[in-house]
Amino acid sequence: MFYTIIVEDEKPILDLMKYIIGQNPNYTILGAFTNPLEALARLPELKPDVVFLDVEMPRMNGLELARKINELSEETKIIFSTAYKQYALDAFQVYAFDYILKPVTPAAIERIVGRLVKQQRFVFPAEPQEHAAVIRCFGGFEVRNREGMPVRFPTRKTEELFALFLCHPGRELSKWHLADLLWPEMKEDRASHNLHNTIYRLKKLLKGHEIGMDIRKINDGYRLETAGLTYDVLAYERYGPVLLGVMQDAEQAERLCALYKGPLLDKKDYMWKASLEEGYARQYTALLRSLVERDLTGEEWSRAERRLNSYLALYPLQEEVNLLLMDMYAGCGKIEKLMAHYARFEGAYRQEFGAEPSEEIRNRAEARWEAYKKQFIQA
Repeated sequence: MFYTIIVEDEKPILDLMKYIIGQNPNYTILGAFTNPLEALARLPELKPDVVFLDVEMPRMNGLELARKINELSEETKIIFSTAYKQYALDAFQVYAFDYILKPVTPAAIERIVGRLVKQQRFVFPAEPQEHAAVIRCFGGFEVRNREGMPVRFPTRKTEELFALFLCHPGRELSKWHLADLLWPEMKEDRASHNLHNTIYRLKKLLKGHEIGMDIRKINDGYRLETAGLTYDVLAYERYGPVLLGVMQDAEQAERLCALYKGPLLDKKDYMWKASLEEGYARQYTALLRSLVERDLTGEEWSRAERRLNSYLALYPLQEEVNLLLMDMYAGCGKIEKLMAHYARFEGAYRQEFGAEPSEEIRNRAEARWEAYKKQFIQA
């Protein structure tokens, strides 16, 4: 996920760009401005990864604004939007990352994603960095400080608020929305008071343990500043859609899959996490399937089997992946393994749900077994 702002002085074109960029799952729009001076003033607060700039604007044109942005943040990528090709050379003289011609199209925005990903490869936290805090949200919730000691939260709501911010990295969350999520049954003024106190406790805890993050007040809400610290949910939020979209990078997908240790905030009864938990599980499933399909194409049967079994250790009754493993066993002639696996699955399914597995999975296992028996008799 790339956080971006858009600067375009013509409102209809700005609205069109907001729509096109907003439709792409790899971008989160932090702000859209018709006034370049206002965009420049908000830059230190918003800290975007990418800025889309119109070249010809009043008060300050895009080239001047780009120079100012470079002075404030060398890491921010600048993409110019212009109706004139002759501006391309000028654009690269101010270290623009790329430029796109108007009218802006979804294909052009997707092309920029591809370039961003290739240049800005994410540093996955597969191995904890020395003297850095460690945060894990998949398979439970764990926060360790720079000395490796577990962080103890002063209240349950402080812990839940931090988990909520971690699951929405870089996003501004309204104080009213936060109060409603954490204290849904409480009156508005009391819930707002509780939120203020809990924010104070959380900021104090983050500073005291030197976690390297902060909660920033923005407008009528708050935003978590990760300050370069990486953790599992942030990796999935930022790079999961990219890996499944514009590029199939097996190495990056491997590392992303390794970060998934189980359901989001497992064993925490936070009411707001259900849809997020389901979404990340789908993302993990899709990443794993893409790697398994690559293995099967290369006839890497053992590696595919290990991947599928690691998934089923987390979700033993997920029918799609059970079917994929059974089909793999059939494809490489391991029918006895297929039937043994189905027998285990059938028993676990009956125990969990008190019913038989779906007709599809039963029929597929039986068809493979019958085909095997016929082949054996003919031989």
